Amino acid sequence: MDNTKREYQEKKRVLFFGLPWTFTKYFIGEELLTVKKGLLKTVEDDCYMYKVQDVKMTTTLPERIFGLSTVICYTGDTTDPQISLTHIKNAKEIKGFILEASEAARQRRRTMNTLDIGTMDGDDF
Repeated sequence: MDNTKREYQEKKRVLFFGLPWTFTKYFIGEELLTVKKGLLKTVEDDCYMYKVQDVKMTTTLPERIFGLSTVICYTGDTTDPQISLTHIKNAKEIKGFILEASEAARQRRRTMNTLDIGTMDGDDF
């Protein structure tokens, strides 16, 4: 069994040639997803992996040309219900890691995601 912890560190890249000239960094670990933005004033936003409910990857034509994609995480976090990892490399691998890590974190915490599909009124009986 492999006991090494996997984690990813990625920078937001400008779409032109996919170079990392921005001041946004993404740290993706087994327990936490962190987005750090800014140069003079930095803002750091964290989301626990067990709160990630769904993950989507989108790739526009210019992103595809430069080997980039955007990974969108839908979370149960109150401050950020949607976290976008914009213009990153290795997006498919990172998306798969987030899906696996979020499910493992939910199992460790013994939590589950539920979907609100509405309630039944008293008249429906």
